[in-house]
Amino acid sequence: QLHLVESGGGLVQPGGSLSLSCAASGGTLSSFAMSWFRQAPGKERELVGRISTFGFVTDYADNVKGRFTISRDNAKNTVSLQMNDLQPDDTATYYCAADRLAYGARNGDGVMDYWGKGTQVTVSP
Repeated sequence: QLHLVESGGGLVQPGGSLSLSCAASGGTLSSFAMSWFRQAPGKERELVGRISTFGFVTDYADNVKGRFTISRDNAKNTVSLQMNDLQPDDTATYYCAADRLAYGARNGDGVMDYWGKGTQVTVSP
């Protein structure tokens, strides 16, 4: 079992920055590709970005590309989401999720095996 806990959310003004962290326990993150998702009220959950098992590859949704950065520290069993130039449309609950590495593969299968409970990010004047 893998337990994920997000932290770092809060209220920030447009143009500001926040750094979210996802701490894992009960397993080793080197066995998982990791993703960040977000969901705003009344909207579908969307993928923000993802990072490969050992951090060699990252990708991002177009509307956060250039502003958000995912990183990981497998030795500390953590994944981070650095968010810069935040805008009101970034307001959402942010979740980290873990995708177990498939046997004989470099990355997960795209199906999230574990989810955190989320942390709220609100961007407002």
